[in-house]
Amino acid sequence: MKNSGPTPYEIYLFHQGNLFKSYEMLGAHLGVEKKQKGVRFSVWAPHAVEVRVMGDFNDWHGGANPMEKIEESGIWTAFIPGAKNKDSYKYEILTHYGEVLHKADPYAFWAEVRPKSASRVFDLSGYKWCDQKWQEKKKQETDIFNQPQLIYEVHLGSWKRKEDGSFYTYRELADILVDYVVEMGYTHIELLPICEYPFDGSWGYQTTGYYAVTSRYGTPHDFMYFVDRCHQKGIGVILDWVPAHFCKDAHGLAWFDGTPLYESGEIRGWGTLKFNYGRPEVRSFLISNALFWFDLFHIDGLRVDAVASMLYLDYGKDSGQWIPNKYGGNGDLQAIAFVKKLNEVVFSEFPQALMFAEESTEWPLVTGPTYAGGLGFNFKWNMGWMNDCLEYMAKDPIHRKWHHNLLTFSFMYAFSENFVLPLSHDEVVHGKKSLIDKMPGDYWQKFANLRTFLGYMMAHPGKKLLFMGGEFAQFIEWRYYEELEWNLLDFEMHRKFKKYVQSLNWLYRKEKAFWEQDQGWEGFQWIDCHNQQQSILIFVRWGKEANDFIVVLCNFTPQYYEDFRIGVPCAGVYQEVFNSDLGEYGGSEKKNEGDLVSEEKAWQEQEFSLKIKVPPLACVIFKKKREITKKIPGKNKVKKLKQEVLNVKG
Repeated sequence: MKNSGPTPYEIYLFHQGNLFKSYEMLGAHLGVEKKQKGVRFSVWAPHAVEVRVMGDFNDWHGGANPMEKIEESGIWTAFIPGAKNKDSYKYEILTHYGEVLHKADPYAFWAEVRPKSASRVFDLSGYKWCDQKWQEKKKQETDIFNQPQLIYEVHLGSWKRKEDGSFYTYRELADILVDYVVEMGYTHIELLPICEYPFDGSWGYQTTGYYAVTSRYGTPHDFMYFVDRCHQKGIGVILDWVPAHFCKDAHGLAWFDGTPLYESGEIRGWGTLKFNYGRPEVRSFLISNALFWFDLFHIDGLRVDAVASMLYLDYGKDSGQWIPNKYGGNGDLQAIAFVKKLNEVVFSEFPQALMFAEESTEWPLVTGPTYAGGLGFNFKWNMGWMNDCLEYMAKDPIHRKWHHNLLTFSFMYAFSENFVLPLSHDEVVHGKKSLIDKMPGDYWQKFANLRTFLGYMMAHPGKKLLFMGGEFAQFIEWRYYEELEWNLLDFEMHRKFKKYVQSLNWLYRKEKAFWEQDQGWEGFQWIDCHNQQQSILIFVRWGKEANDFIVVLCNFTPQYYEDFRIGVPCAGVYQEVFNSDLGEYGGSEKKNEGDLVSEEKAWQEQEFSLKIKVPPLACVIFKKKREITKKIPGKNKVKKLKQEVLNVKG
């Protein structure tokens, strides 16, 4: 609760671009001044002629509450006695052009439910957090790179809806969604943007209220409850965050005080405005916003959207539509400096934070430290892997041998960054088809193909992300305006596919070899990457213990092999620990039963090898069960042998 207006020191830091909790200075804060309860309103509008506050507390007559400008700071402030929690309000801004603008508060903590657009006063204090065990556990896990990370990407408004088509609230989702995610074996939920936005069809990527959790599903305290329950259930929370651009809606940030205050130009392909990263006050606004979600809402990570559009001056522009930087390049030097500063500040305040870059180009060192010239993120989405693999999987298996490099090319750069392998919402909209519908073949083959692909994804180095609906093979593309097709679980193949994803998730979490050495070649070894004729890949994932490894085989054709020899790293008795072709997953039940004893026969540059069955369109995983031991005769056999010897002597 703030009891006074902005201080000179806060104002100084704000204009330096270094006020990283600017949400404590600006916005609407409940307080007591001169023994009167009310709300202190403060807003940055340096080019305004006059600013007033209009709202429920004055019958929306802005003239009743003019704001005072603090010298040359550009900040306007007013304390309004009688204004209270949950009151709606806007700023009435008179511009130099004689216009009167009605603007939502850039720092508002809550907003009216669309299509209304006013901000609402909200007291964020008072929520009692119960996630202390989670926070302590995070502090102890210093190596986030070699921990399991399975992310379930969710759009809250269309994951599941009530019978009447209305949204579930944050509190209701804290039960049904969180329990589902726990049951399925995921480690994190990533939410499509939940900062307030006016148009449902933007999915939250065109924001008006960066500090206001969307009112579609409840209050800020309701969202705190959602995050809290995720943590109590062992689930991390990642927010999709959009500091690259914002929408042009009249009540938002666009031309806020009659001038381009927050923006530096338009991103024409999207019809949105790009932030002005060279303006210190904008840097204070955005970096504070990142910290805001970590600080007050206890979130665990931010996935920063559209990083490429920030980094490049020529992004989405034709020749002649952009001016090179002072070095003659196309890098936006101000945006680059902003991104580095953002990550430095976040990690200084929250060392265990997860900062993901959705960056689709070859920009170097995205996950490199800033002191070494990197951007400072700790993870990057691997868009190259995703595009190559989906292109490969869409091909008929008979043609795949000509495109084998699409599967293996990712290993040319797999350890150049700390990657996440994303199968996100962007891949199942706008005519791209759902994951299952991208797969070639008949009904059975579509499922078999997708099971194989997800098995390969799970075994490939990198963290994993799957968009909702992919776990039970939804056939239609994602539709933001209705819930997922949960009725598909009435059908056997979809039920079995969901069980497959669940089993695969839990296998990943159980087997340390999948993630314990996820960032370098010490955790990966090819057995055979050149078998394009049969479209088969064989490789090993290694844990930190010398004897902890798994052997993975992926067969990307419908061909079944009865006696197939594969090289293995060492002698031993192996067993099949996972097979995507099991009948319980919808497969043909071609499996390797019992013990598989290695032979001292060199194969695929390994000293030892196994003979196995290779099921059609399948991912099969083997693990060494024990060392090979020489057979020692049992007691009865020894006794019988001694008696035979005595008889002969007799």
